[in-house]
Amino acid sequence: MMNRRQFLMTSGLFAAGGLSGLGLASRAQASPVALTIQSARYALEANPTEAMVSLSPDAPPPVLRLRQGQPFVADVTNTLDDYTAMHWHGLRIPNAMDGVPYLTQMPMGQGDTYRYDFTPPDAGTYWYHPHCNTMAQMARGLTGVLIVDEAEDPGFDLDLPVNLRDWRLGEDSQFIDLFTARGAARGGTHGTVMTANWAQEPVYDAPAGGLVRLRLVATDTTRVYRLQLPGAEGQVIALDGHPLLVPVAFPTAEAPLILGPGQRADLAIRMPASEGQTLTVFNDQPGGLRTLVILRATGTDNRRALADLRPLAPNPLPTPDLANAEVLEFVFGWSPGDGAVNNGFCGTLGYTFWSINRVSWPGDAADGGPLATLERGRTYILRLRNESPNDHPIHLHGLAFLPLRSDRREIASNWVDTAMLHERETMDVALVADNPGDWAFHCHVIEHQKTGLTGFLRIT
Repeated sequence: MMNRRQFLMTSGLFAAGGLSGLGLASRAQASPVALTIQSARYALEANPTEAMVSLSPDAPPPVLRLRQGQPFVADVTNTLDDYTAMHWHGLRIPNAMDGVPYLTQMPMGQGDTYRYDFTPPDAGTYWYHPHCNTMAQMARGLTGVLIVDEAEDPGFDLDLPVNLRDWRLGEDSQFIDLFTARGAARGGTHGTVMTANWAQEPVYDAPAGGLVRLRLVATDTTRVYRLQLPGAEGQVIALDGHPLLVPVAFPTAEAPLILGPGQRADLAIRMPASEGQTLTVFNDQPGGLRTLVILRATGTDNRRALADLRPLAPNPLPTPDLANAEVLEFVFGWSPGDGAVNNGFCGTLGYTFWSINRVSWPGDAADGGPLATLERGRTYILRLRNESPNDHPIHLHGLAFLPLRSDRREIASNWVDTAMLHERETMDVALVADNPGDWAFHCHVIEHQKTGLTGFLRIT
């Protein structure tokens, strides 16, 4: 098992002062940090797995720490044989920095470097991943946590990001088929090895009686997590990076926290008072509970209370004008017929199964016009209708939205960038079209995205 010290050494979790671990001492000078997309090998099991993809040859993608309102510059270089591009999931940044091939930039070939230069307006928990040859590169490892620190420290004793993802490995710990036609046409192809921060059931030490900020990030290409923390004292404080407007129940066996691909949740947890006591994050899945992460109390009782924490300041999001909102309808379902599968430099799975409004968009690359054109500054209600018997985490780039209502269940109206649509569910979400550009709009089950369930919205 891996302890917290080992994780800090191997994952690149840098101090809150900035990206000093990557050679960037101060965000004030906005010097570019160099990130290199490259082949890697790593021991996910006893035998090292070859043909992985990371930002270093022998370690997971680092946890990048930025500061709210301070500029960030990254020179991303591609050393792979395949084309790629880097997307900063959940960040409301200029369209040219969003990292979607053909829609916002040309894909990067081998040896190419693209400069991403933006200032994050929002604090919170986000992540980064490729948006070209998405299935292959994400499934092989290129998913990393990105944290934008608040201007004021909330007062936690430990800030612990947890990158949740699967791997498709055979008995020799090497990759097997990363996807299947059967999986793509249904709920996606699940992995055979489940990890948190590239480790199985890692144990992290935290101060006894202390306060932990647990940042849960679902970066898997397929898996929908049903998380619970039995016996823990805590509360959910943020979803998809944004502080809660409406309370969300702390995850229990009776009411697990559902996180689909692309979604994040920040939890404030009080550790047990006695050294050696543990808290466990479980996933409720077919076959029973599976341990994801263990928190172990160390030292003497710190006697902290959740009330000691400073409330998270709200991010500067525009308020929707619901009285004057225009309703736009989007239907997610199977493809009405055989669609194109060739999408240029960004790869294809070889088949088309899914569509938005009866139209399939092949793979990662833009093909055709927008699903809808929105007027800048106006409020819109997106009516998201799932006609399929499968769940779809629907992600919108560049903006955040407020879920309003569902025809299947009670939902909390908190700012998010990814809406988990359950089977046959219709959900209304509201947004203000305040960020101009062409914004990808797709299911974050990557096999669904790559086989048609994707498109883009245009804001003019």
